[in-house]
Order: sequence, then C-alpha cells, then structure tokens
Amino acid sequence: MMTLATDPPPTATGSGQAFVPPQQRAAWQRLLALAAAQPHLRQRLAHPDPARAQTLRWEAAGLVLDATHQALGRPEWEALLALAAESRVAEQAEALRRGEPVNTTEGRAALHVALRGSHWADAPWGATINRCVQRELQRMLQLAEGVRAGAWTGARGEPVTDVVNLGIGGSDLGPRMAVQALAAHAHPQVRVHFVSSPDAWALYDTLRRLTPARTLFVVQSKSFTTAETQRLADSARRWLAEAGIGAAQQAPHWVAVTAQPERALAWGVPREQILHIWDWVGGRYSLWSAIGLPLAVAIGRDGFEQLLAGAHALDRHTWEAPAARNLPLALALLGVWNRNFRACPTHLLAVYSWRLGEFARHVQQLDMESNGKRTHLDGRPVSVDTGPIVWGGQGLDAQHAYFQLLHQGTHRVAVDFIGVCEDDTPLPQAAEHLRLVHSNLRAQARALAVGRDAAATAAALRAQGLPEADVQRLTPHCTYPGDTASNLLWLPRLDPYHLGALVAAYEHKVFYQAALWGIQPFDQWGVELGKTLARTMDNSACPP
Repeated sequence: MMTLATDPPPTATGSGQAFVPPQQRAAWQRLLALAAAQPHLRQRLAHPDPARAQTLRWEAAGLVLDATHQALGRPEWEALLALAAESRVAEQAEALRRGEPVNTTEGRAALHVALRGSHWADAPWGATINRCVQRELQRMLQLAEGVRAGAWTGARGEPVTDVVNLGIGGSDLGPRMAVQALAAHAHPQVRVHFVSSPDAWALYDTLRRLTPARTLFVVQSKSFTTAETQRLADSARRWLAEAGIGAAQQAPHWVAVTAQPERALAWGVPREQILHIWDWVGGRYSLWSAIGLPLAVAIGRDGFEQLLAGAHALDRHTWEAPAARNLPLALALLGVWNRNFRACPTHLLAVYSWRLGEFARHVQQLDMESNGKRTHLDGRPVSVDTGPIVWGGQGLDAQHAYFQLLHQGTHRVAVDFIGVCEDDTPLPQAAEHLRLVHSNLRAQARALAVGRDAAATAAALRAQGLPEADVQRLTPHCTYPGDTASNLLWLPRLDPYHLGALVAAYEHKVFYQAALWGIQPFDQWGVELGKTLARTMDNSACPP
C-alpha cells in the first residue's frame, strides 16, 4: 500500500466519514495562498536549485518524469502532498487494488489492474479473478498466435492476412494507439486495421483494399448492442456475402469480444470464437483485456505479455512507493496545481515520437470520460474545477500549428512533453533525426517557461541591427509572456514494456485526481444520455 508523509485527518471520504469538499481542506487553503505569491518561471530557471531538481524528478518502471519546468518549489510540493493526505488518496487506491466497489454509482469494482496482474500469487483481488483473467488471456493469445502463424484460415482455406477491428471508444482508441506505437514490433505479413465510425466511407476505405477470403473481423462491444459497431458489423457481413461467402460460410471470418456472449452467439459468432470481458473493466481501461486482441495479433504473445508486465510494474510502484516519490501521484498533484491554482482549463499532450501519434486521443478519452464530472461522490454539485480539456498530438507538427497560441495567446495551458530516448529506426541517419526531435522538445519547454520580456526583446532586435523605430514597433509583437508550466516525461525506448508503463501511469494519474476532487471516475452517465437520445432520433439526417 502506498505510504504518505503525514497522517490524514478524519475528514475525507471513506470509512463512513462525512465528505469534506476539497476547498474546505486546510492544504487547499494553503495552496491558494502559495499560488498568489508565485515568482515567474523565468526566475526559478535562471537560478537552478539542485535540491528542487531532485524533488521534482521521479522514476518508475523505466519512465522518468522531470517537473523542473513546473511553477512550484518545495513549499508548494509539500502542500500538495498534504492535500493528498487529507484527501485520503492512499486509502482510495487501496480500495481499488482490493477490488472493492469503487464505482459507487454502479456498485462495481474497477479491476483493470487485475488484467495485468493475474500472475501475482498473492493478488489482493483473489485467486478466483486471477483464474478467470488467465483463462481469457490464454484464449486470446492462442487465437492471436494462430492468426500470426497462418493457421487461421477463411471460408476458402486461405490464411488470414488482414484483421479488421470494429469498435468505438475504448474498444478502438487503446488498441489503435498501441498498434501504431508498437509498429516496429508488428508481424510482417498480417496487417491490423481499425474502423470506429459508422460513416460508410470509414468502412469502405478500409475494405476496398482487402481480400474478403483473407479478412477476419473482430467485433468489440461490451454489450453487443452498440449501434455504431452493429452497423459496421452488418455491413461487413454483407461485404463478405457479396464476395460469395454466404452466411453459412462466414464463421471463420468473425471473432467477438463482449460481456454478453449469448448476443454474439445469436448474431452468428461461434461460441469458441467469443472472448469475454467483465463488467468490472471499463472500456477506456480495457486495452489489457481481450479488447487488446488486435494488438496481440500485431505484436504476438511475448510482446503482449511484456505490455502487461510494464503496466503491472507501474501498478506496484503506485501502490508501494512513498507519496513523495510516487510518479502517478506526482502527475495528478501537478495537474491539480495547474488546474485549480494556476487557472489552466486545458491540458496539452505534446508527443515527440511519431509512433505515439494516437496517444493523446487515448488519454483524452481516459481523462475526460473519467473526470468530466460536476457532482461530488455524495451527489452534491462540485465547487471546484474538475477534469481539464485534454488535447494534443505530434509535438513537432504542433509547433507549426497551435504552438503560436501557447507562446503568445491569451489562454493558459499546462503541457506534458513526452519523448523517447532511443531510436530503433533502421535509417542511416536516424541518430540525427532523433537529435533534432529532442532539441525541439527541450527548446519548446524552455521557451514556454521563460518567454522573453520587452527589454530582452528590444535588445535582441537591436542586436540584429534594426533601426530604433523598428525596434519600438516590433517589440510588442515579439515579446513572449512565458510562465507556461510543463512536464517532461521520458521513455527509454518505445517497446511493449515501457508503453504499458506509460499508459498505466496516466490511468493512475486520472484515478488520483478523482480522489483529490472527490468525484467518481468510473461511470459515464453523460455518454449514456447521448446514446439513449440517438435511439429516438428521426432517421432523416437533413432538413426538408
């Protein structure tokens, strides 16, 4: 269990105690006072403090988090740790770890951690869950290995060469992100594709490149009633039929992943090709389950097991590291500092690795679907800002897109820069490419933090030999306020183990932030409202 630096007072959620809103906690009030007296980041970075640098550095499962570009020092960090103690985050993390019904509105556990810890003999969630997870994991991996080996054949006896994932939300974003991130580890002959949108062009653009007799579809739907996924599956079934593979012959072309196997069976998927997912696995936390089948096809048994190992190593760090050295808790506390005390309504993920191009979209769902809440755990309206707007993408491309707004716009944005230390690309000049990528990452973090005031700007313009009139004219346009805070998060290499650790780190960050705000991160009633209304809408799409 995670240890904390101070004993929490009996004022937070849990143990039958009354809920105390965050802003009524002593540490929250202390943080408000500290935030009002912050020096500019330019001042902090102009005089580097080795002790501060050590305090604001964390390591876990090979990941390194450098928060020296954050707008805080030791007093603020100690107050944030006190907030974690008052909020009883360790107690809530232990409840999740033990498989208690932490999803309080639906009365469920949230045991995605068991999906990557089923080998743990003394797992606190118990041997029964371990056996269930292991059984489905082995079924999924065996299926994936059969496809990879060419042993899975279609209706005409030809080996499957293309696997098409049909799913939306968590059934798409996690596996899609991981398949791209781990492209260097992918099978050379079996290709994996993803279709999530019911827009006909999304499916058509994928299918027109494929051979029906060599295509396997994976229908991913927890309920097996998701309208978007069902529409895609029905169209894909028609596509097979039009290629001469009738309904009676289509069984080898379908696999389902669902919590409702009888529905999949009734639709036409053979029972032995139906993989199970449980109610205690949320869609946005399901990469580690049979939802990860497309990834297992791409990277194989060993790769998928390494992904689970990296995530489990990060889990153990989360539960066992002292609060002051706990990397996911640090991400959460730094996020709360920026969201609630530095007025940053949005959080940017700028990844400096092409293969992590889908990572921001995965975290966007993970974070915003979890912490986009306006009620506390006791049902009262929230009285503090909760989950930020999460966005982002490729950092180098973004420098030529929206970084201008970060440097000189009127919005205050918090940033996570994510980099990969090593490059395994077989290009002869790969090292030079990597140096350019890293120099841009570090330069942007520094420029956003330090900025450039009017005096420095005028001096720089004069150094270019500009006439004084031009110096005066251009100085307002070339001055940068700076003071934009950021994290630098480094992976040693982009392999299954470290990708697993990275995703798990953000999962735990989101959970910890929910604990700090006193909200429920595992339900998604807003999403359900939209689905309900969609079923009642008139079919006519356009006005008369």
